[in-house]
Amino acid sequence: MRLTTKGRQAVVAMIDVALHQKAGPVALTGIGRRQKISLSYLEQMFADLRRHGLVVSTRGPGGGYSIARKAETITVADIVFAVDHVNAEPRSARDDLMTVEGQRCLAPELWSSLSQRVVEFLDSIHLQKLVDDHVASGVRVQLDPPRRPAAAVKPKAEPSRPRAPNSVFQLAKFVTG
Repeated sequence: MRLTTKGRQAVVAMIDVALHQKAGPVALTGIGRRQKISLSYLEQMFADLRRHGLVVSTRGPGGGYSIARKAETITVADIVFAVDHVNAEPRSARDDLMTVEGQRCLAPELWSSLSQRVVEFLDSIHLQKLVDDHVASGVRVQLDPPRRPAAAVKPKAEPSRPRAPNSVFQLAKFVTG
């Protein structure tokens, strides 16, 4: 099993969603701003997370992402496997015997065992524990201001009215006062 930057950032983004979802769906722009992750990268990650049933999306104004099931049931391994596109099944023994440039691996059992231990470790850590650890360490949850559609409130311009009379009758009223 490989731990990639994408997997680590997906875990961070999922913690962010879990921390902020009390106010409703969490927008990717907010996650990107808080975690310093580009929006396009987040869009790719969350498409994978949604396909694996870890998050659900809400469209429209005020939309975003929410955790699809209880945080106690989502493990770090679930998140990493969802975004890294790796198989949870071990590779065949023949694959473990070969390394770069076709040289024979001298300790395939060691690497296979290490990979299995990493998966077991990541499978033992739940998203809720990470959220609880963040809250216990004093991380403050800053809720974003409510979002409104861009064209929600625009001041109306009053049409200008000329101060001159527009008919003979108006002229008489205008002149007499």
